Amino acid sequence: MNADEINWLLQTTEDPKTAKRLFNELTTEAVMQGKQPAYFTAYRSLRLTRDPLGVLVAEFHSNGNPLTFTAPDHTDFVEAFYRISQDRENKIVILTGAGGEFIPAIDFSSFGNVADPGVWSQVHDEGAQILENLANIRVPMIAAVEGRAHVHSEYALLADVIVAGEGATFNDVPHFAAGIVPGDGIFTIWSYRAGAGRAEAFLLNPQSLTARAAHEWGVVAEIVPNGKALSRAGELAALYLKTPEVTRRNTRVHFVQPLKERIVREVGYGLSVEGASAAALVKSMQAAH
Repeated sequence: MNADEINWLLQTTEDPKTAKRLFNELTTEAVMQGKQPAYFTAYRSLRLTRDPLGVLVAEFHSNGNPLTFTAPDHTDFVEAFYRISQDRENKIVILTGAGGEFIPAIDFSSFGNVADPGVWSQVHDEGAQILENLANIRVPMIAAVEGRAHVHSEYALLADVIVAGEGATFNDVPHFAAGIVPGDGIFTIWSYRAGAGRAEAFLLNPQSLTARAAHEWGVVAEIVPNGKALSRAGELAALYLKTPEVTRRNTRVHFVQPLKERIVREVGYGLSVEGASAAALVKSMQAAH
């Protein structure tokens, strides 16, 4: 069966199991044919694959293992999400993570001396640009979350729909508990999705939030058995592809616009106060030694 035949069947089938099988066949065929743009291999911590129908899977990873987020990733993701957003061959975008985790950890030391204004200026600009570029992806986005979304969970919340494995948890490891203001957009986006009161409590006393609790908060759309989030995201992608392209694109644009406005208004300021707190933290640590 060739790609055109699979495509036609995928567009017409009503059976979820058949849709899943066809989606997997298309993904395999795309990899076998090697029809991938050059930027797909440009980023060390983001594996990009796209099937013939235009479903792009963006997988966070560190050498194929769960991602430990670093400063070079912070830089890379600015361009990566911009390139994804401008590539009109991407019809649906799925965000996920390798090794049964979304983004579980961060390497603080890779950012260098965050008390240096020049260092923080780069962090500030990149932090705002990553979220703006994710929000500028003008096709439906699905986040397939397994395991820990403990660093930059706001990336998942910029998707239209989150499908979470039943063992998935959400947290904010890098900020308040570590002595830094959660100003990089995580408050803006969590408060938009879950409400300001819940977001403030969550970020002031970071505890692992279960997929079930996130579902009750309205953040997670569906909970599936562990290991099934990506396949369910593929089924949803197949469903969305049955709608005309302009409708798909404009629906995403319409849905994300209020959040985009908040990102533009709030995140630059948030990153400024986060930078001041990071400088104060470094100063206090130096004084202690």
